Amino acid sequence: MPGPGSNSLDFSRALPELERLARELYANRPAPEVALVRQHVETPRLLDLEGAVAAGVARVASTVERRGPIAVGVGSRGIANLARIVVATVNELQKAGFEPFIVPAMGSHGGAEAEGQTQILADYGVDEAAIGVPVRATMDTEVVGEVGGVPVRLDRHVVEAGAVFLVNRVKPHTDFEGPIESGLAKMCAIGLGKQRGAQALHSAGVRGLRDLMPQAARLIAARGILVGGLAIVENGRDETAEIAGVPAAEVGGEVEARLLLRAKELLPRIPFESLHVLVLDRMGKDVSGAGMDTNVLGRWRIHGVEETAKPQIACVVPLSLTDASHGNAAGLGLAEFIPLRLAEKVDLVAFYANSLTAGIVGIERGQFPIVLPTDRDCVLAAAATSGRTEQEPLRLAWIADTAHTETFAVSTDLLPEVTARPDLEQIGPVRALPFEPDGRLREITELIGD
Repeated sequence: MPGPGSNSLDFSRALPELERLARELYANRPAPEVALVRQHVETPRLLDLEGAVAAGVARVASTVERRGPIAVGVGSRGIANLARIVVATVNELQKAGFEPFIVPAMGSHGGAEAEGQTQILADYGVDEAAIGVPVRATMDTEVVGEVGGVPVRLDRHVVEAGAVFLVNRVKPHTDFEGPIESGLAKMCAIGLGKQRGAQALHSAGVRGLRDLMPQAARLIAARGILVGGLAIVENGRDETAEIAGVPAAEVGGEVEARLLLRAKELLPRIPFESLHVLVLDRMGKDVSGAGMDTNVLGRWRIHGVEETAKPQIACVVPLSLTDASHGNAAGLGLAEFIPLRLAEKVDLVAFYANSLTAGIVGIERGQFPIVLPTDRDCVLAAAATSGRTEQEPLRLAWIADTAHTETFAVSTDLLPEVTARPDLEQIGPVRALPFEPDGRLREITELIGD
């Protein structure tokens, strides 16, 4: 986490005047009243995780003739049971006669440095001590071909080993819609391409991701380097729902497309057409590649891409950045207001390395929102600037983050809609948003426990 003398911003000189401004504008406004609501969602859960890993690795291994060294690509996403899945994967590869080692497959994350990427994996419990095999991190790449005039780069350790097995979650992408979005193909083409490879594909904008990314993965498979991987689908409770072994010939194809459709069915959702204000306890790279999942927010913020998704939200207010993000606040530009405590956790180098590597899809999301002293200031400012008069009903929702929307809170003006819907249930009394005396909002998980 950034600290004094790091790459974080210093707001100390502006703070007294920001506090004065917030007092003048919002000191006399009452906190909105909310009630807890539960959303009834499908939550399938895989019971025999190790058995599913063994079956998946065996399916892929049966398609590979050669044995010997093999890189196991692991990314920076907060995947449920990640270390456990990686341990089981390594064990099964060893039983099949391979000599596995771990490589970070995360593009420009970790500040676009090998040490930073190694640390991200270690924070997830993926290091040599825990897994039992070496972690080999480098930002060096080699060009293995090109697609659409864009060079396809691959991690040097992967090229030297001549084989790579991927472990990644399949989910809707936060930048585009297509038959292949975030999953094994993306990890292969962009994650293993490190900063330079990721930047090259992102330079083509949405086309580079939607069209060229699957082509790049298939090119790497055709070179005989990609042997396949494990595709993971999660439910809305951040639990493993399904694991499938995907041979190289099926990466970026029908199997991934089918798993993507299943992931979309299980995707967390905010069950309203429109909101004035959405409050989130946290955002972060371990929550979503965009910090906050654009599929849940209903906004893209990409130049040239039409905003047609739901819900339509006037003001988004994340209150903290997860420690696992290591200061990388990618997606911060999706928000309108943030409190000082979030702003001070942003490491500009990590943030900008990720945003600039993403090219046009990262520029608007790389902007800073309005920074106010406290959580309370931000929430009240959002309510006051969301396009409604003080006499109009306030449509506000409060969630933990975009990966957890099963239990959340809504303003009292939304409760009639809750009552009218069979998929929603009020589970708590009406109460004012629980701001502490210093203006910090208690986390919604604390409210659930009250």
